[in-house]
Amino acid sequence: MAVESYDALERRDPEAREADLLARLPGQIVHAQLNSGYFGQLLKGIESTEIDSRKALAALPVTRKGDLIELQKKALPFGRLTATPPGGLARIFMSPGPIYDPEGHGKDYWRFGRALFAAGFRKGDILHNCFAYHFTPAGAMIETAAHAIGCAVVPAGTGQTELQLRAIADIKPNGYAGTPSFLKILFEKAAEAGVDISCLSKAMVSGEALPPSLRADLTGHGCDVVQSYATADLGLVAYESQAREGMILDEGVIVEIVRPGTGDPLPDGEVGEIVVTTLNSDYPLIRFGTGDMSAILPGLSPCGRTNRRIKGWMGRADQTTKVKGMFVHPAQIAELAKRFPDLGRLRLVVSGETGQDSMLLKAESADQDSALAGKVAETLQALTKLRGTVDLVPPGSLPNDGKLIEDARSYR
Repeated sequence: MAVESYDALERRDPEAREADLLARLPGQIVHAQLNSGYFGQLLKGIESTEIDSRKALAALPVTRKGDLIELQKKALPFGRLTATPPGGLARIFMSPGPIYDPEGHGKDYWRFGRALFAAGFRKGDILHNCFAYHFTPAGAMIETAAHAIGCAVVPAGTGQTELQLRAIADIKPNGYAGTPSFLKILFEKAAEAGVDISCLSKAMVSGEALPPSLRADLTGHGCDVVQSYATADLGLVAYESQAREGMILDEGVIVEIVRPGTGDPLPDGEVGEIVVTTLNSDYPLIRFGTGDMSAILPGLSPCGRTNRRIKGWMGRADQTTKVKGMFVHPAQIAELAKRFPDLGRLRLVVSGETGQDSMLLKAESADQDSALAGKVAETLQALTKLRGTVDLVPPGSLPNDGKLIEDARSYR
């Protein structure tokens, strides 16, 4: 089912691609050593010219996303990981945590054009962009990619469902970008209100799981949905094509699957943590552990693109999790504990099916006052930017296992 591709890079001989990536790797290593204070120290004594194979790369230490909060606290805003001074950047974002994310200059800086093209977007399309614009980079990631293709963009952002429906009905965009769960909400609310949003015929979704049941629901509304995998630090990592057989790796990253908690690569097919080395010169992340789980798929995509594929997002390797497309970190729950010292153990339970995420914070407390629960809920929302309910439970009723976040969602 060979289809039109974004550029010639997508159809390269796999061996030629691998040779090209590995040939560029030593230059990225020495660039990071010379221009990033953090990587200069972490990779001190490493001879960059010797890092010219996956085996050599695997010998380098992993820096995990979960480390960024503390690293950045010690040296604001970027923990000395960047190679470009803050004033030389185009944008500086603040993601939940907080984690500060840099954006440099250049067309389609985050490389999302490839994912949008694979989703069917072309010059002259109108894209209704429901990724967040406030502080976090997702909205800008998609908008700059859409402009690179030649699409007009409705910068809708998140929430305000009634206004969203009005804009879609009036402007009639033919495509959507955002989380799949919010697209489901838009279709459901439109049906309830009698608003026609059938113009949304295609979508590129990300930020949360897309189980088969949710994809089928969205397809039932006449919307062709494909997904992508990205992080605020790396930009695009992998994307789905119309073949819908795994996610194809982006051309600007080197991806490894490692055993969780280690830097040891796993054989293809084994589930492990996604570790990425980016060729971005502003933010030269070397062996960056995303905390997300996946596995390499065998063979090539039927669509004709020749890069390796991952199965897609398969959960978290650590307790950090995504709720409605936003990361929630154990450090945020620990901060809540500091603000309420009379509480005992805490456990944030994330539940829901087909993208309908909900958060319940179980908190041990001798005081069962509803006013206290309300104050804790307000603080939880302030720290995570997400609403959640609070259940005050008797002291000693939560397990003594050190777990602050439990992902109890069903992915069917």
